[in-house]
Amino acid sequence: MGTVQVASEADAEAIAAIYAPYVVGTAISFEETAPTSDEMARRIASTLPTFPFLVFEEAGAVLGYCYGAAHGARPAYRWACNVSVYVAQAAQQRGVGRALYSALFELLDRQGFHALFAGIALPNAGSVALHEAMGFEHLGTYHKVGFKLGAWRDVGYWRRGLREGLPAADPIPFQALGA
Repeated sequence: MGTVQVASEADAEAIAAIYAPYVVGTAISFEETAPTSDEMARRIASTLPTFPFLVFEEAGAVLGYCYGAAHGARPAYRWACNVSVYVAQAAQQRGVGRALYSALFELLDRQGFHALFAGIALPNAGSVALHEAMGFEHLGTYHKVGFKLGAWRDVGYWRRGLREGLPAADPIPFQALGA
C-alpha cells in the first residue's frame, strides 16, 4: 500500500488530473470548469499555512488527495473544519480515501479542531458510505440547491466530532504544528 504525505506544489498536476473528471463529468463537484495545475498549486499553497492538504502516493503516482478548510468566516467557527477527499477513479475501493481521511483527522485533532463537516452532492453512495464508515452522521439535506448538468442537485451535510468539551485554545495553524 502507498503512503500519505503533505502535498506540495509539485503534486498539483496529478491533483488536477484526479479532480477534473469529477468537475466535467459529474455533479459531485459544483465547479463547472476543471482547475488547471497552476490553480491547484495556488490552492495547495493557500491551504497549507492553516490546514493539512495531503496526498496518497503509490509507486510514484498520486492516487488521491484530501484537505481541510474553514467551515465559516466568523470567528466562532474557528474550531469547525470542512473536509474533502478525492480519489482517482481507477484507485477507488482500495482504501485510499480511508487512509487519507485517517491521516487528515489525526492532524486536525492535533491542531485542536472540535468537529468536521462534509457536504456531499447527492446521490453519491460511495462518498456517503466512506463518510459514515469514518464516523460522520447525517445532519440534513439542502434540496435542489445547485444546478449542474441540466438538473437541480441536492447536497447532504455530515458531521464528525473530534473532541468534546470547551476548547483549551485556538486551533494551531498547520504550519506551526510541526507535523
